[in-house]
This record gives sequence, structure tokens and C-alpha cells, in this order.
Amino acid sequence: MDKLKKFDLMAKIVRELEDVRNSQQAVLEKIGKIEVDNIELGDKIIESKIPDIYQRTADNADAIREILESFQEKTDEYSDKNNIDKLREQDAINNIK
Repeated sequence: MDKLKKFDLMAKIVRELEDVRNSQQAVLEKIGKIEVDNIELGDKIIESKIPDIYQRTADNADAIREILESFQEKTDEYSDKNNIDKLREQDAINNIK
């Protein structure tokens, strides 16, 4: 795999991880709203299950954030090491000809 293709794949994974992180955050917010709404309703099943679900989801969100931060750093280092901006410029010039 050439350097540009590898970088593009790495960048795609970063975007997908960011999307997963954002989705996890939205799920946490929805779970929190359910928990708050249930204070008034008082459903025992929701009351007993939602805190555990929230905690597991929060743990997953933390793991995703850690992966994202690490992989973003790796992607940035790869870009710097392989001078991706210059490679992209050269690729654009080659595709014009």
C-alpha cells in the first residue's frame, strides 16, 4: 500500500472513531434523560437497570476516546514522517498531466 493510500485509510479510521465517539455521547445523553424522566415516573426496572447501562456505556465511551486519541496521534506522526502534504501536491501534479 502506498503512503498516500495508507494515510487516507488511517484518516478514514480516525473519522469513523470520531463518529462512534459522538454516537456514544448521544447514547449517554439519552440514557441520562431517561434516568431523569424516570425520577418522576418511578419505574422500578428502569431505576434498577439504567445506572448499570449508563456505566457500561460510559466505560465504552472512555475506551473509544483513548483509542481515538492514540490513533489520531499515530496518524499525525505518519503524516509528518512521510510528508503527506508534499506527496499529495505531487500526486495532484501527476494527475494533471
